[in-house]
Amino acid sequence: MEGGETEIMLKKIMRLIFGVFGGVIAYNLVYIFGFASEYSFSWQSIGEFFLTRQFYAVLLGAVLGYFLIFYLLNKLLDFIMDFELRFKEISWKKIVIAVSGLIIGLITGAIINFIFSIPRIPRIGMPLQIFINVTFTYMGFALAIHKEKDIASFLFALFARKKEEIDCPQIKTGSDKILDTSVIIDGRIYDICKTGFIEGNFIIPEFVLEELQHIADSADDLKRNRGRRGLDILRQMQNDEQIQVEIIDYDFEEVSEVDSKLVKLAQLTEAKVLTNDYNLNKVAELQGVNVLNINELANAVKPVVLPGEEMDVKVIKEGKENGQGVAYLDDGTMIVIEEGIKYLGDDISVLVTSILQTAAGRMIFARPKTN
Repeated sequence: MEGGETEIMLKKIMRLIFGVFGGVIAYNLVYIFGFASEYSFSWQSIGEFFLTRQFYAVLLGAVLGYFLIFYLLNKLLDFIMDFELRFKEISWKKIVIAVSGLIIGLITGAIINFIFSIPRIPRIGMPLQIFINVTFTYMGFALAIHKEKDIASFLFALFARKKEEIDCPQIKTGSDKILDTSVIIDGRIYDICKTGFIEGNFIIPEFVLEELQHIADSADDLKRNRGRRGLDILRQMQNDEQIQVEIIDYDFEEVSEVDSKLVKLAQLTEAKVLTNDYNLNKVAELQGVNVLNINELANAVKPVVLPGEEMDVKVIKEGKENGQGVAYLDDGTMIVIEEGIKYLGDDISVLVTSILQTAAGRMIFARPKTN
């Protein structure tokens, strides 16, 4: 028996069980409330039973059990399952803030009832007390949910900064961006900043600047050039009046890794991390830190290419597979051309066959256009 048929069979069995259960309950309720008809059970008078109130109660209870109780329990089960799925998506921070708002609302209602002696009002005192408690409890809960970010920022300002003794007046909680070493060396951040698409201050912690200086002083030529490029990019950003760059002198001495320091600083200040480091991106997201990845932005703004479109490219090298040729678009997107090796060095027209989106970027597969 297949899964679908088994489920249908189980539902039918459960309906029958609920029907029997409803009938038994209804039969007993008739006797409890004194509505039962006079009836003495015997095999000779069994036909009279179908004319008694007990029979109609059993019939009604069985119908309600078969249809209504099963329907209500099924809906309750769906609600519980849906609630569980939604509950998993709720962060602990939101739960704590919501419960805190509910408690504050309840306490506020109790204080109002006490000050104005609401329970002592004749007749309407108790209903009015319940109404005030329910109203203020709901208001506290609703306000806490809708103002979650503001409350979290306020609590953070009161406790988190004092606890960690952070003195970073340059960081405006949640609006600024902390730059890591990789995104500074990459250099594209300066071009993006000039467009005005990213707002807020750009924060460079002292430990990131030290890492950049170490790279610039490296004995390896490639690393040294990358470090110097990063310092040049920083200098250009500082000299641009439209870009607000702040270097903060704060460090976590107990943490050795620069990436770990960045994540911790972002957690404490609720600022976003600007990076193009894939590993840092994933680690930060796992710890609840908002990340802006330059590579993801670059992939998002690349022109959309659909299968069947025609484009002109130049085959510049051989592909990994036999007979393949490789070309590139102006934005660096790789195009793998089937049977393209014979056109090596030539400008040709190709038809797009498929597109592959990977973490590293977009790859286009095509074949030469035949006239």
